[in-house]
Amino acid sequence: MKILITGAKGFIAKNLIEHLKRDDTYRLYLYEKEDGDNILEAYVKEVDFIFHLAGVNRPKKVEEFYEGNSMLTQKIIEILIQNSLITPIVLSSSTQVLQNNDYGKSKLEAENSVLNYAKKYGAAAYIYRLPNVFGKWSRPNYNSVIATWCYSIARNIEIQINNRETLLDLVYIDDVIDSFLLSLAGKNSNTMMEVTPLYQRTLGEIESLLYCFKDNRETLIIPPVASGFERALYATYLTYLEIDNFSYALKGHEDNRGAFYEILKTVDSGQFSVSTTAPGVKRGSHFHHTKNEKFLVVKGEALIEFRHIVTNERVSYKVSDKKMEVVEMIPGYTHNIKNIGKEEMILFLWANENYDDEHPDTYFLEV
Repeated sequence: MKILITGAKGFIAKNLIEHLKRDDTYRLYLYEKEDGDNILEAYVKEVDFIFHLAGVNRPKKVEEFYEGNSMLTQKIIEILIQNSLITPIVLSSSTQVLQNNDYGKSKLEAENSVLNYAKKYGAAAYIYRLPNVFGKWSRPNYNSVIATWCYSIARNIEIQINNRETLLDLVYIDDVIDSFLLSLAGKNSNTMMEVTPLYQRTLGEIESLLYCFKDNRETLIIPPVASGFERALYATYLTYLEIDNFSYALKGHEDNRGAFYEILKTVDSGQFSVSTTAPGVKRGSHFHHTKNEKFLVVKGEALIEFRHIVTNERVSYKVSDKKMEVVEMIPGYTHNIKNIGKEEMILFLWANENYDDEHPDTYFLEV
């Protein structure tokens, strides 16, 4: 299938292109306004599907709104009509068509051109009235406040916020692309399309999350980022880190026994740590009333010993990197771990709660 993408250097187009490039059955025709009308006409006459993503939203002159939005769209429609082509088309529009400004008016005119073409000639048309779109490769100080804030916060540049209660309607770039691909496959039946999920967040909520992401390198605390808006925003923030700032050092404790480093602390699911232990060294000799842990030896050999603090019942486990085996630290059992190998032992640990100096729930008692 031959696919035309206008505005090919734009934020949304770049993400779409990278998805389409993974499919060898697609041949992409990429158009930018500097290519000129002749190239546009040649591409429109050649292709089987059009993603019309080009547009103007921050011109120097008001006339440019209409030149880059409604007039460019009309050119594409006229080429289709003149050549008797019934080509499916996706139009990237904006929720601002409902507002009385030149950007909205020019986008509404573009919509009407596409709708009239679809109605008269029976072509499939998919019009997306997009709200604020955020995600990787969005241009700071141009596309969205999220792009601007991610870029600035990652570089320790102070951000401006006038009203923390201002509510934004937001969609994530991957969700936009997913819907575009469904339209390309003919699986969307509506002409007026909405991208889901739609997120609604205040500027204050967004700012707080972004600073939480930034501070994670110091606090080690990460908010829930496995799903929804937080997942999308965290992925977006990471893409604005400077290329020489992808890594950060951990603060730990080292002595003749080995080292201990906390890696990550979650809001509600505990923390992850790693320790090293020299040959012959024993660690632990304590119990917890409620706190529980998981131990995984990823290098070396170890003996993990338990004793019930009331019944004195004992049990031990020999573990090593030869078998990935997790051993649970059970409340009410004092326990220790000893390096019984000839090389440094490395232990990966998870605890169900973040360490609290004031309430450590850790009581020293020899096994």
